[in-house]
Amino acid sequence: MVDAATKKTLSAIPLLKTNAGPRDSDTWLPRLKEEYQSLIAYVKNNKDKDNDWFRLESNKDGTKWFGKCWYIKDLKKYEFKIEFDLPITYPTTAPEIALPELDGKTAKMYRGGRICLTDHFKPLWARNVPKFGISHAMALGLGPWLAVEIPDLIEKGLVQHSDDKEE
Repeated sequence: MVDAATKKTLSAIPLLKTNAGPRDSDTWLPRLKEEYQSLIAYVKNNKDKDNDWFRLESNKDGTKWFGKCWYIKDLKKYEFKIEFDLPITYPTTAPEIALPELDGKTAKMYRGGRICLTDHFKPLWARNVPKFGISHAMALGLGPWLAVEIPDLIEKGLVQHSDDKEE
């Protein structure tokens, strides 16, 4: 079941219409344009609500994505690199978002720093193909994962703020 706050966030993210992946040469560019429009709207909504927490960009083809995300705890900003490739079967298959520098620090992560989204996010994604896109993966996948895992990793001392690291 989705809570009211999540529904409100989702309602502000434009749904995508084009069912196309990177291998669909004729329809991929319109899909990629929808992806960017959805991401721009999501980031703008986050900024308007003082909830700006990531930056993303892609290669020219829109198949490789990279950027940064951050989590603020006790007025300290913890920043992490994000990277993912769109799967060959995208949008039927959700992207596997990776935070490489956290690799091996939590059980809710696969090799290479890919965050675990299997139980909660992937069934939701499957029910919403092709309407969900990268912005939905960020909002419903990475965002909740960060909110649960990062405070725990900080408390366990597995993640340190850059000011607290020994040089």
